[in-house]
Amino acid sequence: MNSFWGQIKEYLFLKKQDSSKPKNINIKLMHGMNRISIILFLTAAVIIIYRLIK
Repeated sequence: MNSFWGQIKEYLFLKKQDSSKPKNINIKLMHGMNRISIILFLTAAVIIIYRLIK
């Protein structure tokens, strides 16, 4: 079982994905949506921090 941070590294292509996991279209779509959510969250967090500092 992967840790929380390990899964985020896989979503952001910082870590190679486990080849033993099932390759299903539904899982691929779910991971794609998760990747988009993480990127949007990180972008919003950077904008909020920038506005707080400015």
